Amino acid sequence: MAVKVYVVYYSMYGHVEKLAQEIKKGAASVEGVEVKIWQVPETLPEEVLGKMGAPPKTDAPIITADELATADGFVFGFPTRFGMMPAQFKAFLDSTGGLWRTQQLAGKPAGIFYSTGSQGGGQETTALTAITQLVHHGMIFVPIGYTFGAGMFEMENVKGGSPYGAGTYAGDGSRQPSQLELDQAFHQGKYLASITKKLKKEQAA
Repeated sequence: MAVKVYVVYYSMYGHVEKLAQEIKKGAASVEGVEVKIWQVPETLPEEVLGKMGAPPKTDAPIITADELATADGFVFGFPTRFGMMPAQFKAFLDSTGGLWRTQQLAGKPAGIFYSTGSQGGGQETTALTAITQLVHHGMIFVPIGYTFGAGMFEMENVKGGSPYGAGTYAGDGSRQPSQLELDQAFHQGKYLASITKKLKKEQAA
C-alpha cells in the first residue's frame, strides 16, 4: 500500500505555492510514496483580494478537514502574519475539532514551511508557534534540522529557511524563491516522505 503524503498550504502571492510544488517533487522522489498537493480555503472576499493585488489561486484542490485523516504524513505551508500563521490556515485548523476528538491524526509526522517579508519577519517564530497545532493533535513534528547540509550555512546570498523547515523571503513581493531555497524545499519533501515511509512500515510490522 502506498504511503500518502499531503502538502497542504495557503499562499496569497504565490511564494509559498512555489515552495509547495518543490516539496511535492521531493516527496514524490521517494519510492512508494504518493503525494497530493492541497490548498486551504480562502477566507477573504475576492474584492478584498483584488485590492491587495493578490493573483488568482491555482487549480490545486481545496482540502476539507476530514480529508486530512486519509494521509500518512503532512507538510504544512503558509506565509507569516506578525510571526505566526495567517488567519486562513488557522481557520482551517480550527475546523479539525472532530479529528482532534478522535485523535485521528495522532502519531502522524508533519513538517512546516513558510514565507516571510524580511529577515526578522518570522522565519523561526512562524514555525515555532505553529507547533502547538500539531501537539494538540498528537502529531509528530519533523524538522529538517541541518540535514540539508552546506546549504544551511549559506552566508553569501539571502536564503530563507531554518532547522524548522524550508522557507523563503518575499520582500515587497517581487522577490521569488531562489534556487537554493527551492532545493531546500525539495529536500524537505524528500526527508519528510522518507520518515513517513519508515514510520508506516514500522507500524505495519
